[in-house]
Amino acid sequence: MAFSPFKFLQEVRSETAKVTWPTRRETTITTIMVFVMVALASVFFFASDQLIRILVTFLLGIH
Repeated sequence: MAFSPFKFLQEVRSETAKVTWPTRRETTITTIMVFVMVALASVFFFASDQLIRILVTFLLGIH
């Protein structure tokens, strides 16, 4: 079976045409949601880290 670059490119173009690309509005909203979730996750992990630090310091009697 021979490889045909021309046929391959035709198939790639055909498959790319089937893709539903997001609108600018959808992309903007999704990007904002990602930034909000990153901020919430960072606050959560910072608070968890501080709580664990306090507990470990208390349990080990370190001042």
